Amino acid sequence: MTLVKEIPISEAREELLSLPGRLAEKPGAVAVTKHGTRVLAILPWDLYESIAETLDILSDKDLVDALRRGIREVAEGKGIPWEVAKRKLRG
Repeated sequence: MTLVKEIPISEAREELLSLPGRLAEKPGAVAVTKHGTRVLAILPWDLYESIAETLDILSDKDLVDALRRGIREVAEGKGIPWEVAKRKLRG
């Protein structure tokens, strides 16, 4: 993830309203610091949701096992062509 900017917490309030526009122009996150230490990250909501969903998936052992199995099957040439899969899904 790209760090767009780092701002002290004392300046964050003044810049808060301009941050959505800045992050739309240059996607990433803004680090908010307190006494030089990063204490908060401000990021677009869709990026937050994506990270949260990824963490949720990775915390589910069964989903991770299925993902690994699928990757292995594709590498072994056991994948199903998209057109065949679509026909099967339509039933």
